Amino acid sequence: MQPEKLARFKKMLLANLQAHTEHVREDQAAALELSDDGVKDTVDLSLMDVNKELALRLGERESQMIADIDQALLRIEEGSYGMCARCGKLIDERRLEALPTARYDAACQEAIESANGDDEHSTL
Repeated sequence: MQPEKLARFKKMLLANLQAHTEHVREDQAAALELSDDGVKDTVDLSLMDVNKELALRLGERESQMIADIDQALLRIEEGSYGMCARCGKLIDERRLEALPTARYDAACQEAIESANGDDEHSTL
């Protein structure tokens, strides 16, 4: 991949990293705020538990995105960014524009999802 394009993807990934890091901070702060607000009613406690669980799951998702972005940035540094980790072919730039953390080209991604029986949600 051309250095200018790599620089553009790196800039995009760094911006995404900053945004996801901020979301994790916000989610952690929200979970801490929910921990004790003097609520004693069982319905309120149940609602608080649901809200805490939601905040933690959102934090997990954001943390996974941060890990994926870190891996993509590492691939840029190693010189393997934009190459499919499964077959070694170049990943289409349109795919990288849509999903800059992509590790697989579309054909390999489809094969992985078919093998896993996961047709609803794509992985990286």
